[in-house]
Amino acid sequence: MGRFSLVAADEDFIRSAPVRITHRIESEATCESVWQTLTSDGALASWARGITGADWTSARPFGIGTTRTVRAGAFASLNERFFRWDEGHRMTFYVESASLPGFKRFAEDLVLEPTSAGSRLTWTFAVQAQPWFAPILALSRPILERVTRSWADGAVHHTLQGTPQ
Repeated sequence: MGRFSLVAADEDFIRSAPVRITHRIESEATCESVWQTLTSDGALASWARGITGADWTSARPFGIGTTRTVRAGAFASLNERFFRWDEGHRMTFYVESASLPGFKRFAEDLVLEPTSAGSRLTWTFAVQAQPWFAPILALSRPILERVTRSWADGAVHHTLQGTPQ
């Protein structure tokens, strides 16, 4: 478990967080295939730059209450708990704890919708920083937007490449 506990988040927080970054990616990939990428054992580390590991710490089948630990580099890790799980369509989690300080609340919401050409992935990052960290987060927002966009693009690209899960 991380050393720094965060405040649990909910749907209201996803909609009203002080920092919200949303990416919408349209692709020819089916919702089912993108979902498989998002929930694979190699999820994130296979296609999200900067993420060095992601371990599901709950047994399959996944659902509400599922947990995962995500690592970025040698020192940063986040322990996540999923509070929404609509199989094949939507997953939402908040970070329970982190190995580094700075965040008060952190959540992500991933929604898949079918389109006439394939699917749309809408990935929202919702963050509230600790007061001392808020100015740093505000200054780094352009970088965060690029990095998180690369993660959403990476998930879809990985799916379209048909890389084994």
